Amino acid sequence: MRKYIVPGLLLTALLTAGLTAYSQPKWPAITQQARPWTRWWWMGSAVNDKDLTRLMEQYQKAGLGGVEITPIYGVKGEEKQFINFLSTKWMDRLTHTLTEAQRLGMGVDLAQASGWPFGGPWVTPEDACKYVAYSSYTVKGGESLKEPVTYMQKPLMRVVGEPIDIKKLVDPIAKNPDLQLHAFDQVRFEKPLPLQSLMAYPEKGEPIELTSRVDKSGTLDWVAPVGNWTLYAVFEGWHGKQVERAGPGGEGDVIDHFSKTATDHYLARFDKAFKGYNLKSLRAFFNDSYEVDDASGEGNWTPNMFAEFKKRRGYDLKAHLPALFGKDSDDANKRVLSDYRETISELLLENYTKTWSTWAKGKGKLIRNQAHGSPANILDLYAITDIPEIEGTELLRIKFASSAAHVMGKQLTSSESATWDNEHFLSKLSDIKKDMDRFLLGGVNHTFYHGTNYSPQSAAWPGWLFYAAVHFNPNNSFWTDFGQLNTYVARCQSFLQAGKPDNDVLVYLPIYDAYTRPGKVLLQHFDGIDHGFKGLPVEEQTEAMLAKGYAFDFISDKQLMGVTTAGGKLQTGGVNYKTILVPDVDRMPLGTLQQLMKLAQNGATVIFAGGMPEHVNGMGNLEARQATFDGLLSELKFTNTKEVQRAEVGGKGQILTGKNVDQLLVAADVARETMVDNGLQCIRRATKTGHYYFIANWGEKATDGWIPLQSSAKSAALYNPMTGQTGMAPIRTTSTGSEVYLQLAPGESCMLDLTNTAVNGPAYAYRKATGPAQPITGTWTINFTKGGPELPKPVQTTELGTWTKLEGDAVKKFSGTAAYSITFPMPTGGAADYLLDLGGVAESAQVQLNGVNLGTLLGPVYQVTVPKSALKATNTLVVSVSNSMANRIIDMDKNHVVWKKFYNINMSARLKEDRGADGNFTAEKWDLKPSGLLGPVMITPVTVADVK
Repeated sequence: MRKYIVPGLLLTALLTAGLTAYSQPKWPAITQQARPWTRWWWMGSAVNDKDLTRLMEQYQKAGLGGVEITPIYGVKGEEKQFINFLSTKWMDRLTHTLTEAQRLGMGVDLAQASGWPFGGPWVTPEDACKYVAYSSYTVKGGESLKEPVTYMQKPLMRVVGEPIDIKKLVDPIAKNPDLQLHAFDQVRFEKPLPLQSLMAYPEKGEPIELTSRVDKSGTLDWVAPVGNWTLYAVFEGWHGKQVERAGPGGEGDVIDHFSKTATDHYLARFDKAFKGYNLKSLRAFFNDSYEVDDASGEGNWTPNMFAEFKKRRGYDLKAHLPALFGKDSDDANKRVLSDYRETISELLLENYTKTWSTWAKGKGKLIRNQAHGSPANILDLYAITDIPEIEGTELLRIKFASSAAHVMGKQLTSSESATWDNEHFLSKLSDIKKDMDRFLLGGVNHTFYHGTNYSPQSAAWPGWLFYAAVHFNPNNSFWTDFGQLNTYVARCQSFLQAGKPDNDVLVYLPIYDAYTRPGKVLLQHFDGIDHGFKGLPVEEQTEAMLAKGYAFDFISDKQLMGVTTAGGKLQTGGVNYKTILVPDVDRMPLGTLQQLMKLAQNGATVIFAGGMPEHVNGMGNLEARQATFDGLLSELKFTNTKEVQRAEVGGKGQILTGKNVDQLLVAADVARETMVDNGLQCIRRATKTGHYYFIANWGEKATDGWIPLQSSAKSAALYNPMTGQTGMAPIRTTSTGSEVYLQLAPGESCMLDLTNTAVNGPAYAYRKATGPAQPITGTWTINFTKGGPELPKPVQTTELGTWTKLEGDAVKKFSGTAAYSITFPMPTGGAADYLLDLGGVAESAQVQLNGVNLGTLLGPVYQVTVPKSALKATNTLVVSVSNSMANRIIDMDKNHVVWKKFYNINMSARLKEDRGADGNFTAEKWDLKPSGLLGPVMITPVTVADVK
């Protein structure tokens, strides 16, 4: 047990506290939901009850809270074990998993496709994703069109597996044999496309529809009136996108996400499969991103597009086909394109996301959805989602999912975590911890690792593996220390799932400026700022806000309509915001401007950074909408100052505008978290008694001093989620909030619980050195305890370094754990405690002193406190170090041992330099990776610092 020194001033305070509360800081309860979950790849769905149970017990023991089942492609040689997705046998395996999960206290989600996106063999050509094609013709007055109005779809095949002559395939693809062998990504057959519309446009005047005058052969029965005419023929094509990485029984066409009929038909297959099965304990259904358009061309059409467009935009798209295809004036092109993209966005929202959500609710289930990559306002898609999920570690990208959760009052934001964190077999737990911190800082509080393969006990090492992942499997040598990372994440999430978001600023997402930007294709796909908003002012302005430490959430036009005001604050989702900031935008719906004016009239502060918008969006009823828009803006009477212009609205609120975002936010009384100036990052949540802070130091320097906080508080409980250390932190009031004393090494993080009432308790033990660091030297005994391909023989050494330089071949190909032991005398200094620093470690370590576990160290700094009471005259130190899987894989690839035996994509490389002759991953060119205790190992006398 650690011995803590309570400073004299604090002891006096405890004795004289009177009615001041006394409390031992306690971690929140670690629930199933607070623990990290993992994506569980079922390869070929070749699963059996015995191995399902065995693996789930290992996952639970490692600290995982649940699994998300995603069936994918199979393993070569295991074909007899394949189980077709949604078959009776497959459903039996699912129900066994649910039963065992209940026994183990774990949760289960289910991906609603075998692979991604939604699709499968039951998707008919009528329900499959579509694209639009067009041809244009010119006809002079008095003449007829001589060529037929037809469009022949060109054959196309994109295949990940073994290629095949497209002429040998039948349509649809799901009817072909050996689908696992070929792994089709996209297939278009040569066939004529159905005509959707034929429009004739004169040089002046209104267009004429000629669709009904085209016969089955494509002959147009029409003589052009006087003048020159341009004809546009629109055809509906079959996009051909196939389900990616599909397992047996899941291969087939991707659905038309813009069609409610297609979505209903798709979900009906699950109704049929689920009938008669008890799925009560299944928590949620999952969609693994949109990803229809990472193919040749786009899925950018649906059979009802013309009717839907007219209903939603108020005019006939057929009358503006030249503008849709970029052949009209610049303004007309932008307006029609914007309206088309907005219609696509609404169809994806209503006909897919809402339809799916309603279906799931009918079964008492949630939906978890990755909306990024969609050709839609993804904030609106996330708003319909019970658990919005993001992937990628850029903070602005993460914020799209967490913003929707915050704005809409949802408790959880999830993440697909550590996807391609590094090349295969090179990811360290310290790297993954850094990723986890980025997610937590971005508002994620429900992580899913990417991912964990089901691998039967009979499978040879390294087992069954997925092509794009950090391999969170028991066969990974870091599994020995994986539980420490899971404990860390669970502790952080136990705080961040409680309370409410406490961001100050709503940032309006300028979707209509993005909609108007032309590109090589019709659709715009949105994925954080980089995809969709790159180069718009919102990029620079929000990056500046992050760098300055302003806390904000994005908000969409639709979400803005639900915002209200009270006491000058903006309210949405049960959360208060101080202001809304509109980045420098050009186009905005009239309704959005009216809502912003209304909020200001009711007492809110609205910021237009860079200036006021000038144009309404879209084409329909343009003149009337623009006139009303201009009239609203003309009512604003700004008072000019040097930097900020201010207009009072309705006698209660105000509108601010100017060029400098920082100055505008200061004028709106928005404070920033100035700890960013010290190299720290944080996220804040409001509680009934104060605030929670998660603070991370991913700078190069250690933090040791007073750190400013925007929040005011009378006490601060400090928690180290990696070590479990807790205590009351010194806190003092400042003119802008509070300051708390923190010690954070590079890569270290903490949780703060700030309370508005005075709370006393055991002090957090800050330490300072009282003498020089002393090396631990002598003879180290190295025992290889776990791993393979074989355990090297024990060895003794007086010099620490990578074990790959020890004698013999066994150490060079070994991946696993080695125990380094040494005896050393009581250090000098007579200190209260000591700090043990392992120096370099490759890659993680468990530390034991005199038979007592001191902790598991993941890095990048490998230090642990040693209480003096744990030391003796002669001490035995054991450091058990686990390396990566890399050296064993290097040996296997150099010797051409077959372990890559997977259908579909047989282990692609993340980096091009790691591709072999077959284009897939190989480690045969790698040098051996450092492994073991690298040192130097030092021990430093420390004492508890008396912080003043």
